[in-house]
Amino acid sequence: MSEDELQRLLEELRRFNAEREWGQFHDPKNLSMLLASEAGELLALLRWVPNAEADQYARQAVPRQRLAEEIGDVGIALLLLCDRLGIDLLEAMRSKLEKNRAKYPVDKARGRWTKDDP
Repeated sequence: MSEDELQRLLEELRRFNAEREWGQFHDPKNLSMLLASEAGELLALLRWVPNAEADQYARQAVPRQRLAEEIGDVGIALLLLCDRLGIDLLEAMRSKLEKNRAKYPVDKARGRWTKDDP
């Protein structure tokens, strides 16, 4: 997704919410709770799928459609929260990736799931 596409989507979300007068409900606390609850719904779709079967399960038509819908909800909630807080989502992700590069250098992190204490 390009930055232009992300901006157009954000403008579409703003219009959608303005038409419904939902901005009054979109304070940071409520948007954070929305994000958490939508992420929980995404998690629930995969909760009892064995790890070894998760990729195959997610490729099946019906689960894939349900996963895509929940991912859409998570993305919308995250964009709305970023918009409300004035946080550039792409910049926040780029910045975090740079911090993670420094925190988890390849020579120490490759193939490991454990984290060393700082």
